Amino acid sequence: MSASPTPVRTPPMFNLAWPLLVELGLGIAASVIGTALASRISDENGGAFAIASQVSATLFILFRIIGAGVSVVVTQNLGGGQRAAADKVARAVVGASTWLGVVTALMALLGAHGLLHLLNAPVQVLPIAAPFLMALAPAMLLDAWNASMASVMRAHLRTRDTLVVLVIMHISHLLLAIPLMYGWGPLPTMGLPGYALALAVSRAIGLVLHLLMWRAHLGITLSRGDWWQLPRRELAAVLHIGLPGAAENIAWRLAFMVSVATAAELGAKALATQAYVLQLMGGVMMFSIATGLAVEIVVGYLIGAGHLREAHRVVKRALARGLVVCVTIAAAAALMGNWLLGWFTQDHEILAAGATLLWITVLLEPGRTFNLVVINALRAAGDARFPVMAGAFSMLFVLAGGSWLLGVVLGWGLPGVWIAYAADEWIRGLIMWRRWQTHAWVPHARTSRKRLRPAIVVEG
Repeated sequence: MSASPTPVRTPPMFNLAWPLLVELGLGIAASVIGTALASRISDENGGAFAIASQVSATLFILFRIIGAGVSVVVTQNLGGGQRAAADKVARAVVGASTWLGVVTALMALLGAHGLLHLLNAPVQVLPIAAPFLMALAPAMLLDAWNASMASVMRAHLRTRDTLVVLVIMHISHLLLAIPLMYGWGPLPTMGLPGYALALAVSRAIGLVLHLLMWRAHLGITLSRGDWWQLPRRELAAVLHIGLPGAAENIAWRLAFMVSVATAAELGAKALATQAYVLQLMGGVMMFSIATGLAVEIVVGYLIGAGHLREAHRVVKRALARGLVVCVTIAAAAALMGNWLLGWFTQDHEILAAGATLLWITVLLEPGRTFNLVVINALRAAGDARFPVMAGAFSMLFVLAGGSWLLGVVLGWGLPGVWIAYAADEWIRGLIMWRRWQTHAWVPHARTSRKRLRPAIVVEG
């Protein structure tokens, strides 16, 4: 028995992208504020905040093992009209998040000093960064649940609801962080551990809100067993997409951490410069990230419904808009470089070096946009293994090796590290675009569609 593609209604890309854009903007603003609060104590605290945050972000990639797959599998099931299967996947990822969250928290708690030593943390930074990283451990477990539950909400097109949760989390975090870091009334001055404590409380608030929204908007109430059980069938579908997606993210993050270690080897001032510019770069690239996430959701629905041609058109339009916007934002940031960097420091050497890195960012961002948009589209189409296999060489030799070669061996310092960033993004971005443009993803999309309904015939 055969059937034509399933009718499916997807919202306009903008309706999905703008809540994601605001959500990302709030997350980046929170990180910028955290860096600024730490740097107000001292540049050493700013560097400690940055390097511990990088380790935390690296550990968080473990969640991508399920996070990269849950959105795709849920959207494909919803696009194919299989709501019950989508709900089973949602429950399965909660249990998986528990185990991954515990492992990640233990790694931060027990391995803080060793992980920071691997990144060449300067001696004046290490005594500050290690306790901070250990204090972040409880928030990592809570973030594992929040990230998975938010991904399911987005897959159900409830992007505005996830935005509400995030706004409440960030407001509560900021309101708690300032008095806990600097002391207020009877509260002692806690410094960076105070920031971590406020983060954990705000994430607990977010988890409660997600549970309420799952019940109210998705009709999903978790049982006790859902928090720790690992259903094989549902997780197999998630891991089919998630493992390659996580591998790609892990490979990039490990290569990127080599560049962070390179910056640390250049000294505390170089590490602080890198930290401040990376915070600003988050604002530059958030439109591309939001576009990529929206593309993943829409393409997942279209693949599940069998509308492959429309998926191809969606990606091309989104990429064209993303390239224009990212270059415009990057150029504006470079022009305002000294003013933006002045939020963090008044050190003239850091300001001059940071301004140079921001101009290199203008060249870097178009390549990154190719990656953020097209890789998400490939993953949503079921073509999850190609990005990691095709990009591994560039991440290893261009990003990691190039950072060390240009930054240390040739003595170019931080500009050399960032030139390596740009070269890697462009090489991988153009490879991914060729993959999409030549329709090499189509067989994977057809396989994904057949996995939902084996008897369906899809359009070419």
